[in-house]
Amino acid sequence: MKTVIVGAVAGGMSAATRLRRLDPEADIVVFERGEHVSYANCGLPYHVGGVIADREALLLNTPDSLRARFDLDVRVRTEVAAIDRDRQAVQVREIDGGRRYEEHYDRLVLSPGAAPFVPDLPGIERAMTLRSVTDADRLTTLIAEQRPRTAVVVGGGFIGLETAENLRRRGLPVDLVELDRQVLAPLDPEMVTAVHAELRRHGVRVHCGTALTKVLPAAVELTDGRHLDADLVLLAIGVRPETGLARAAGLAIGPRGGIAVDDAMRTSDPHIFAVGDAVEKIDRIDGETTLIPLANIANRQGRLAADTIAGRPGRLQGRLGTAIVQIFDLTVAVTGWNEKRLRAAGRPYHAIHTHPASHAGYYPGAQPMSLKLLFDPHDGRILGAQAVGGDGVDKRIDVLATAIRAGLTAADLADLELAYAPAFGSAKDPVNMLGYIADNLRTDGQHSLQWHELDDALADGATLVDVRTAAEHSAGHIPGSINLPLDELRDHLDDLPDSDLIVYCQVGQRGHTATALLTGLGHRAINLDGGYRTWQAGNAARPPSETHESLYGRRPE
Repeated sequence: MKTVIVGAVAGGMSAATRLRRLDPEADIVVFERGEHVSYANCGLPYHVGGVIADREALLLNTPDSLRARFDLDVRVRTEVAAIDRDRQAVQVREIDGGRRYEEHYDRLVLSPGAAPFVPDLPGIERAMTLRSVTDADRLTTLIAEQRPRTAVVVGGGFIGLETAENLRRRGLPVDLVELDRQVLAPLDPEMVTAVHAELRRHGVRVHCGTALTKVLPAAVELTDGRHLDADLVLLAIGVRPETGLARAAGLAIGPRGGIAVDDAMRTSDPHIFAVGDAVEKIDRIDGETTLIPLANIANRQGRLAADTIAGRPGRLQGRLGTAIVQIFDLTVAVTGWNEKRLRAAGRPYHAIHTHPASHAGYYPGAQPMSLKLLFDPHDGRILGAQAVGGDGVDKRIDVLATAIRAGLTAADLADLELAYAPAFGSAKDPVNMLGYIADNLRTDGQHSLQWHELDDALADGATLVDVRTAAEHSAGHIPGSINLPLDELRDHLDDLPDSDLIVYCQVGQRGHTATALLTGLGHRAINLDGGYRTWQAGNAARPPSETHESLYGRRPE
C-alpha cells in the first residue's frame, strides 16, 4: 500500500517514521511545502535570542537523513494543491519551477499544521511572524543587518512571551501589546500577577487591554490612540488550523474550525487521516471538541494514525492542554481548565491556593511557587491546575496532569508517594499538601472563601480576622481586619464579635488551624483560601474600577 503524507514536521513525520517501523515494505511519500522538515519549532524563539546559538541544532532531520534511515521519499518545497478523493490522488505543484503532477495514494495523512493569524490592518506587511525556520531566519537577519532599536511584540500568549524575552536578550527594548486584560489567558488573574511583574522587572513594557490598528514605517498605532516606536514588529496573536485543502476536498470540518477526526484520526473519508494542529481534539474535562496546538499531541496523533493504517487498534483519549513556559526567571505551567472557564461554563468547583517552596525550606536554594487546584465539589474530580514560580513547577504540574489522566480525586493527592530528599522536595510535597487541603474541605466540615468573594462576605456583615503576628500585620494587611495572632487566639476569644468570622494568615495554613479552633469552640468561621498572599496578588490584577465578577464572571451555583 502507498501512503502519502502532507506536512513533514511533528505529526506528519511521526506518522511516517512510525509507519516505516511497522511496515518495512510500505511505500511512503511525504510532501512538505516549506524548505525544512522535522525541525524543532518550539526552539525558534530561543534561537532568535541566541540561547540556541547553532541553527542546525533545530534541524532534527533532512530529506537525505530520512531517506537513509527510514527509506522515506520526502519532497520539500512541494505543495499539495488539491485532493481527488474519487480517484485517490493528490495534485502536486513544485514551488521551484512550477512543475505539476499527480500522486496516487491508498492512504492519505494530512498534517498541514496551523498558520499564524495576521490581521488585515494598514501596513501589516511590515510585521513578522515566528512559526518556521524560515521565519526565524528572516528575523535574525533583520536584527543583524538592520539593527533595530525598538521592538513591539503583539500577543501575550506563550510564543509572544518567549519572543519578548529573547528579543530582550538581544538588547532590544520591547513593548508587549495584548488585547486581553492580562497575558497568558490560561492563568487566572491572581496567578498572572507575578508574570506581569517579572516582565516589567526585565524591562518589557506591558500594554494590556489594547490592540493594533495600524503598522507605521517606524511605529505602531494602538486602539487607544497611542503610538509605540517599533523598528521591528512581531505578531504572536495566535494560530488558525490550516484547513483549506481539507475543505476544498469536502472533508468534514468540526465546530471549532479544525478538521474533524475520530479517535483513530480518520477523517470523514475512511482513506484519509489528519493529525496535528489542523485537527480538532476532544477536551478531557467536558468531552467537547477543542483546538490545542501542541507538539506532543501532534506527535501522539501521528503515531496513532500510523498504527491505524497498519491495522493496529488504538484510540486517542481526551486532552488537557498541559503546557509550560519560562519567562526570564519565572516558570508558568497549566493543565486542564482555569476558574474563568469553569465559571463561564456554569460548572461548580472548589479552588485551592498554596504557596510552598520548591524543596525543604531548611535546605539552601528553596524557591517559592504558587499552586492553584480546581476540583469538583461533589466527586472530587480534578478539573485543572496552575503553577507559577521557580524550580519545581514543572514537576508539580506534570504530577497533577498525570493525576487527572489517572482519574484521581483531589483528596487522593495526599496519598501519592513522591520522591523526597531535602534538595528535591518536602516530606509533605506541595502536591500532597493540595490533597490534604482538599481532604480537610471534604471531611472536616470546613469551608474556604476565595479572595474575589471577600468583599461580598464583608458587605454581608462578616468580621475579618488576621491571625498572623503583629509584625506581619503592620507590614501589610487586608483593610478592615483585626489582628489576633494565632498563638494568642485562645486568650482573646471574648474579643471576637458574634458574627461570621473570616480568618486569614499569610498563605492559609495558620488560617486553617485558627478556623478549626474557632469552629470547634462554636464560632462560625471560614478560612480565606491562600491567605494574604493570594488576596494581594488578586487585587493587584484587578484595576480599582473593575469588579471581581468582571474578572471571572458570576460563580455557578
